[in-house]
Amino acid sequence: MSVTTEQAAEWIRSGYVVVVPLEHGYSFVVDAFNHDAVRTMHVLRGVSSGVSAQVLIAGMQTAPGIVREISSDVKILMENFWPGLLSIHLAPNSALAWDLGDGGALSEISIRVPSSQFVLELLKMTGPLATASISPVGQGPTRILDSALQSKSEMIRICDEGELPQGPLSSIVSVKGGRISMTRVGALSFEQLSAKVSGIAPSSDQKT
Repeated sequence: MSVTTEQAAEWIRSGYVVVVPLEHGYSFVVDAFNHDAVRTMHVLRGVSSGVSAQVLIAGMQTAPGIVREISSDVKILMENFWPGLLSIHLAPNSALAWDLGDGGALSEISIRVPSSQFVLELLKMTGPLATASISPVGQGPTRILDSALQSKSEMIRICDEGELPQGPLSSIVSVKGGRISMTRVGALSFEQLSAKVSGIAPSSDQKT
């Protein structure tokens, strides 16, 4: 990759929407606290208002500053499956002045520590990043970048790592009222998660 993490971090600090390689697909990332950049990212993806972007963080030590509460069971999941393909939905810290695209109205946000080394290094320089797939809603991950992507907006900057490996989506757990539920089976199975935390409720779409 010809673009360095230092260059990508500078683009983010300048308010650009940056395309980065995650595990199995390219995604937009922006400063999670830059309202205009988050709004631009949603417009580029064609997402209407009211949809919250996911937040990527550099490590579990960042989580207490952006979510309201982390139970001992959630901490176990973070310790065992981050960095990696586990997204955790938690109540956001109401003191934070950010808008992830939902007007600050949603009762939970999705956070994850990715295993992409480039993005991990970038997060250490920038702090939390709001993210959304560059693929249109309802379509699978984009593993090869379109050469015309840059021309779609002067606000886009690109970190191209070539063709990314095919792979599963992240698994998702949601935490509400102290209860942990698996809401999507992806790279991690219910059995893998419940082996670490026995109280997780299985996903309704779990395949047997």
